[in-house]
Amino acid sequence: MIKTEKKGLLAIEGFPVMLVFVVIILAFMKTAPNAFLRPTIYMSFLTYNAPTLVLAAGLTLIITAGEIDLSFPSVIAFCGMVFAYLFHITGMIFIPFLAALAAGAFIGYMNGLILTKVGIPSIMTTLGTNFFWTGLTILISGGVSLNVNPIKGSLLHTLLVGRIGGLFPAQAIWSIGLTIFVWYLLNRHTFGESIIFIGDNVNVARVMGVNVDSTKIKVFTLMGLLGGFAACLLTFEMTNFWTNQGSGFLLPVMAAVFIGGTSITGGEGRVIGTLFGMFIVGSLETGVTASGVGGFWTRLTTGLIMLGSIALNIVLDRTNGKRICFFDNLRNSVFTKGLKKE
Repeated sequence: MIKTEKKGLLAIEGFPVMLVFVVIILAFMKTAPNAFLRPTIYMSFLTYNAPTLVLAAGLTLIITAGEIDLSFPSVIAFCGMVFAYLFHITGMIFIPFLAALAAGAFIGYMNGLILTKVGIPSIMTTLGTNFFWTGLTILISGGVSLNVNPIKGSLLHTLLVGRIGGLFPAQAIWSIGLTIFVWYLLNRHTFGESIIFIGDNVNVARVMGVNVDSTKIKVFTLMGLLGGFAACLLTFEMTNFWTNQGSGFLLPVMAAVFIGGTSITGGEGRVIGTLFGMFIVGSLETGVTASGVGGFWTRLTTGLIMLGSIALNIVLDRTNGKRICFFDNLRNSVFTKGLKKE
């Protein structure tokens, strides 16, 4: 998706969302100063929202490609189980960690394979696999949680979820680092160009020589891999596996992506926007609780901000961007020249 040049701060990726985040933080500093004027709440925020950010970064790529993934909650649970059970069986940490990553990548690969080779739409594919892997997790584990407390103090535990300087959570660095990596893939790599081309117009992408099936499989595999990593971050932090540990991620992750400004129709992804979208979703949950009002306000406010963000981005695209579908123009040009020759 190519746009005409925008001018001003609104042209900076993620700036409008960052502005909303700053306003929300300032508001909570006023309504809940005892919480939001202390650094500890921000450390807690970075700790427990790291898996959400990792998942949201991956989902940004999926949605930019014009697809959707609803299976990542089951990836969190299944990969957490893989790590926990292999840890108890082998007594090792690194091998179960790699196995959990591989399990996530496999689930993502299967999602992409079913989508591209069988032809089932991604919303139905991932909804079905979400039920399947959730059910398999419960079947294998018997619905029983598993403690992995002995991993505390290990090198891998320190690297993944340790506290830098005794305060700053290592998982925050991992999650932000992976978000930067996803931004690079989408904006500075040919793989990202292929994703954008496919999301913009899949038929013209094929005409341009993009291997659509292969690209989609890779995107879903990467999403699964990131899901496996997020599962490990969660399991390592809590030093425990439980069967429904991924159940609370679906709505916050999707809200972060859409609040961040990624196009719901594909063809345009805003990874930096997703980063601040996650900050907004996480701060709302923390701030509403700290302010002492009912928890239902969190979902209500998140829903309003998500709808408002989507509407705002549509308006900005129409008034400032004047979105130009490059491939539609190219296709029309090619076809017109072909007709003239005939």
